[in-house]
Amino acid sequence: MSRPVTLFTGQWADLSLETIAKKASQWGYDGLELACWGNHFDVHKALEKDHYCEQRKDLLAKYNLKVWSISNHLNGQAVCDPIDERHKDILAPQVWGDGDPEGVSERAAEEIKTTARTAAKLGVDVVNGFTGSSIWSKLYSFPPNKPDMVDNGFKDFADRWNPILDVFDEEGIRFVSFHENSFL
Repeated sequence: MSRPVTLFTGQWADLSLETIAKKASQWGYDGLELACWGNHFDVHKALEKDHYCEQRKDLLAKYNLKVWSISNHLNGQAVCDPIDERHKDILAPQVWGDGDPEGVSERAAEEIKTTARTAAKLGVDVVNGFTGSSIWSKLYSFPPNKPDMVDNGFKDFADRWNPILDVFDEEGIRFVSFHENSFL
C-alpha cells in the first residue's frame, strides 16, 4: 500500500469506537483518524492511564486497522474564535467552564497542547484540527475593515498559536489544519 486510506471518526462521535472500527474495516479502510471527542480518543486518559493508548491500538488491530493521526478540531476552533454561546455545544464542560471567552480560549489552547503530548505518547506524528480566527468574519470587507483590524487579527493568531506550536515542536508532532480559515 503506497498510502493508507483512513476515515476520520468525528462525524460518528455518537457511535462507539468499536462500532465505527468494525464498519470501517468492512468498508475497506486501512485505519482511522481518531477524533478527540466522543469515546474515540480521550487525550487526558491517554496521558493518565498507562495502557490507554495500547488499548486503543489493540481495538483497531482487532479490525485490521491502524492509526496515523488524531484530530482535535473542536478545541482548536475555540483557540482564536470570538467565543459565544454556540461554542458551548461543541466544547467539553471543562473547556467551556464559566463561558468567559478568554478563559474558554485559554483552556482550549491547553487542550491542544495536551493533544500534542498525547499524539507523541500514542506514536503518531500528526494532529489535525481547526485554528479558529478572530478575523474570519472580516474576510469580505464590507463595510470596509480598518487595516489595523486585520493586523490585530494576525497578531492575535500568532500570540495564541505560537505557544501551542512550540509544544508541538517539542513533541515532534505536526499540526495540520484544512479549515477554510486556517490561513488566517
